[in-house]
Amino acid sequence: MENKIRKQRCGVLVKKGKIEIHERELPELGPYDVLIKHEACNICTTDYTQYLGYREHQGYPMAGGHEDSGYIIEVGAKVKDFQPGDHVALGCPSCGICEACKSGNEGFCVDNDMTIHMTEDGYHGTFGFSDYVVMPARRCVKLSKDLPAGEAGFLEPLATVTKGIKMMNVQPGDTVVVIGAGTMGMLNAITLRAKACRVLITEIMPNKIENAKKEGLEVIDCNTCDPAEEVKRLTDGRGADAVFICVGSTLANKQAVEMLKKYYGKILFFAASFPEPKLEISSNLIHYRHMCLMGTTGADLHDFLDAAKLLNSGAVKVTNLLEKSFYDLDHMEDAFKEAATPGKYRVTVRMD
Repeated sequence: MENKIRKQRCGVLVKKGKIEIHERELPELGPYDVLIKHEACNICTTDYTQYLGYREHQGYPMAGGHEDSGYIIEVGAKVKDFQPGDHVALGCPSCGICEACKSGNEGFCVDNDMTIHMTEDGYHGTFGFSDYVVMPARRCVKLSKDLPAGEAGFLEPLATVTKGIKMMNVQPGDTVVVIGAGTMGMLNAITLRAKACRVLITEIMPNKIENAKKEGLEVIDCNTCDPAEEVKRLTDGRGADAVFICVGSTLANKQAVEMLKKYYGKILFFAASFPEPKLEISSNLIHYRHMCLMGTTGADLHDFLDAAKLLNSGAVKVTNLLEKSFYDLDHMEDAFKEAATPGKYRVTVRMD
């Protein structure tokens, strides 16, 4: 089927601190593809840290953005599950035929790392910051038309959260500490609460402390106490069943170990950071206390579907995690400067 829309405007990071708006030919719409009109794309930490120069390994020119949402305006001849007008957000890039995809681990698809793969005209990325985009239908996940575009953009980060929670196998009634009340810490905390866990969240920045309190979470202010001691106090000396580390910090890694209950405690390393934080722990301690240390990144298709259910049902509400919107791609660099300001939640680039 021939595209009715032929051109694409897209925001491109061409080097550290420099964003340009490029125009290029849209790819042909294949039989299993859809054409999407983007409404919004949120700026992820991965996006703005490359803008700041901390992720030079991701390559340039980077046509990034992966927290995008919009609606379908055209479908390929063999697309059966979608139709024009469907509101969607995008899951992870996947080929559908490699061993990882066939085993349900699409997050590890050989085609998933778009910082390595390039388009024929030389771009990295999946064009989240663009007015129109052609994508395989298998990447699309339907979302409610009542869900605001910026909130729909939380499908991808929420999918990574649901994956981590499933890996950790936390149970209703478990006490879980989330270290860090930034966007991903808060998203973990409110999702864990939706799973009927008791959630304690630690933070040092005043605005994030206030936001966590506004969400009704039990907040530990690290400016006024030793967070590990406070966790012990709030659990009658027992400690936490699990700790989710949602900041990349050597100190946070140390605190997580100190917060755990004596036996069978679990730690999830949710966040990465550059330069890399350190982890110093005796293997004997892990051995004798039956500790479980896990890491997670990305998400698989079933995680995206679970995240869609949470967003569509309202079980997880992300309204308080949206900071500010910038309208039109021409203001994308201003949006990145805002997103890179310490203490901010998600900043949105609107294309509608």
